[in-house]
Amino acid sequence: MANNKTAVRKILDAVKADGRTSLTAPEGKLVCDAYGIPVPKEGVAKNAAEAAKLATRMGYPVVLKVVSPDILHKTEAGGVIVGVKNAADAKKGFATILANARKYNRKAVVHGVQVQQMVGGGQEVIIGAVTDPSFGKLVAFGLGGVLVEVLKDVTFRLAPATKDDALSMLDGIAAAEILKGVRGADPVNRNALATVIRNVSQLVADFPQIAEMDLNPVFASKAGAVAADVRIVCDWDPPPARFRPRHADIVRDMNRIMKPEAVAVIGASGETGKIGNSVMKNLINGGYQGKIYPINPSAGEIMGMKAYKSVKDVPGTIDVAVFAIPAKFVAAALVECGEKKIPGAVLIPSGFAETGNVEGQKEIQAIGHKYGVRLMGPNIYGFYYTWKNLCATFCTAYDVKGHAALSSQSGGIGMAIIGFSRSARMGVSAIVGLGNKSDIDEDDLLTFFEQDENTHIIAQHCEDLKDGRAFAEVAKRVSKKKPVVVLKAGRTSMGARAASSHTGALAGNDKIYDDVLRQSGVIRAKALREMLEYARAIPVLPTPAGENVVIITGAGGSGVLLSDACVDNGLKLMAMPADLDAAFRKFIPPFGAAGNPVDITGGEPPKTYQNTIRLGLEDPRIHSLILGYWHTIVTPPMVFARLVAEVVEEFRAKGISKPVVASLAGDVEVEEAAEYLFDHGIPAYPYSTEMPVMVLGAKYKWARGAGLIRTGGTGTRRESPKR
Repeated sequence: MANNKTAVRKILDAVKADGRTSLTAPEGKLVCDAYGIPVPKEGVAKNAAEAAKLATRMGYPVVLKVVSPDILHKTEAGGVIVGVKNAADAKKGFATILANARKYNRKAVVHGVQVQQMVGGGQEVIIGAVTDPSFGKLVAFGLGGVLVEVLKDVTFRLAPATKDDALSMLDGIAAAEILKGVRGADPVNRNALATVIRNVSQLVADFPQIAEMDLNPVFASKAGAVAADVRIVCDWDPPPARFRPRHADIVRDMNRIMKPEAVAVIGASGETGKIGNSVMKNLINGGYQGKIYPINPSAGEIMGMKAYKSVKDVPGTIDVAVFAIPAKFVAAALVECGEKKIPGAVLIPSGFAETGNVEGQKEIQAIGHKYGVRLMGPNIYGFYYTWKNLCATFCTAYDVKGHAALSSQSGGIGMAIIGFSRSARMGVSAIVGLGNKSDIDEDDLLTFFEQDENTHIIAQHCEDLKDGRAFAEVAKRVSKKKPVVVLKAGRTSMGARAASSHTGALAGNDKIYDDVLRQSGVIRAKALREMLEYARAIPVLPTPAGENVVIITGAGGSGVLLSDACVDNGLKLMAMPADLDAAFRKFIPPFGAAGNPVDITGGEPPKTYQNTIRLGLEDPRIHSLILGYWHTIVTPPMVFARLVAEVVEEFRAKGISKPVVASLAGDVEVEEAAEYLFDHGIPAYPYSTEMPVMVLGAKYKWARGAGLIRTGGTGTRRESPKR
């Protein structure tokens, strides 16, 4: 059935003309009818006799509800009576509701009493929509009653939602099993529920003025889904959409900013200790081969280079200008950059919105927009792009080339990224500071890194997303090609926003981030070290061909913890076939344990590790291996590390590559062994059973989202560039 936009528009226009922001229940029913959202039969009675007549025509039992634009929460006002069984009770109920409404709000305008066919049976659920400041229109789903009111067991998706999005919402709540039928109850009609979710999401996408919507409760049964109550709240003056440049323009400008042929340093200085001096040193000493133009009105030469009073005096083209001047001088210098047609400005100075100078930040935003200058920052440490030997920052230099691109809003987090990358010898393609994000933000970086041949994984720390919808749309596309990892600071709930709908009250900020990031194929890290390990390990691991994971361990305790970690990270421990079980048993002592985990026990020689790992790699039914090593004199740590690397490389040479991760328990020697394994493409962690499984789980999350895990895969995969 086609959606009737004309009918909805007519209703909303009438509500707006009436000076209201909320629809009455009968108006809500008409909106639902126009978008194929099932609701019970109903009518509005102006007096007690009409109530009895309507109820008799529908058939008992019925529900009576007050109809008033001034009473949104009808139950609280005593404006709902359920289970009315005859005409006399309908008349009595009419009078009771009117009396309760006057008592609740003496000034409330009451249009009558809604007489509604009573529906029941099946499972009560809530379907609704909210408007989030960052992500815009979202559709919500959860179970009704205590599960949604107290436990807030609800999930969100961007609107409009696809059928797959809607179906995933049914599985995205903690109480999902209830929908499948428990203790003899029938399962709900999943397609019917998904259709209601899709239609609600399309409605709010088509009509931005609908700020909040509740269908609560919706009765979901084997037969279908019917919304027993409808609440719609409007905002007649929604905020305008944030300006977004065209994709082609973003790619063009970001390429010039991140891979410049010429850099101007505004505020360049020859005086040690000044930011302008540090930026110049990093550019020169970092080996940048492009042109460097120092800009300083009172110097003729800086560090052996001709200085210019203004960027406008530079004879050649400039791709990006790095600002190292106080905030009060930025606007004027930015105008000159615009007149010079410089596409990018890296604004290191602080003193803008982060200090309360909101107007100053708005001023530079307006200048950037007027002249087409993309702004990075302000209040940032700058950025690095190693493949151009570019250190456009006042922080320590970094020159280890690699394929992980990282960004942060915080300078401190940026320094932690640099320190970890150096310590772990994790090469990077780029490290970028975003600071106040007056213009360039995470989705601009994603757009650049998507097409950057030197970047294989993108990891981003953020405190907020100024345009979450734009980020989600870009991330959904990019994550199909390259893993995207996000560390969202501020995970703890800041409390529900004040809202006039149940759905709005449930929209805790972090829950929305969690669900939308998952919908977009993003891997979410919960801690800084987690984000950094994902950036380091995910590109090292080959893409698994299937879901079957096998644990091989020398310690039963490690096997238990590794198994728990598999459950926590969404990994499937393979049910061991009898023939494979027998094959493993040939290599382990009688007091060991096959099955999964395969426990070879701690006293086994290197040959046992070698044989069991070889079997795990050669059997096509096994798709990934988790190794649990226990430090013994019989098989010392470096002996274990070398034999694992040897077996894995043997199979890679045959064109068979599976993800292998390792947990090493033992004395300090396991640190060197773990490092050796990592250097040979096997993510390994001393003293941790959680981390190796987390990185393997993250690889699986990405591979599933990108559609790269083949159902019924053989477990073998020909070598190709790591993805």
